[in-house]
Amino acid sequence: MTMNRSLAPLFRRDLTRLGQQIEAFPSDDVLWQTPAHFTNSPGNLVLHLEGNLREYVGRQLGNVPYARDRPLEFSTRGVSKQELIARVAELRQLIPSVIERLSPEQLEKAYPEVVLELEMSTAAFLIHLYGHLNWHVGQIDSLRRALTGGGAIRLAGLR
Repeated sequence: MTMNRSLAPLFRRDLTRLGQQIEAFPSDDVLWQTPAHFTNSPGNLVLHLEGNLREYVGRQLGNVPYARDRPLEFSTRGVSKQELIARVAELRQLIPSVIERLSPEQLEKAYPEVVLELEMSTAAFLIHLYGHLNWHVGQIDSLRRALTGGGAIRLAGLR
């Protein structure tokens, strides 16, 4: 199995899990709360993941028009839970489809932009982006638990 055929289902699964985390919040308001000792609200982390994936996968690898405003990802407030779920559902369709279309040659080539001051192959950068997605999904889970007193939720598998 090729790298893109291995990564695409993982992105699809974990974007599904991100949607499940958002759905588990009891209200729109709780998504925008930031508990003591935390820097970002769960809602802002969702917007950050959206901006990150639309920029680095959608625009740069899939040629899908997008103009990222990273500071706005962290300053916007009050987007509804349903709107965030819809945005993540769009990402769940877009991101894996872009990754699936990449050729082995594209995966081996240097990623089009030097990010984090380190040139790397497109395949390596996709692995980095996958880790970044999971790191923030874990943060959102922790924030949800801290803000609501809730526990673990049943998360989607690979299918």
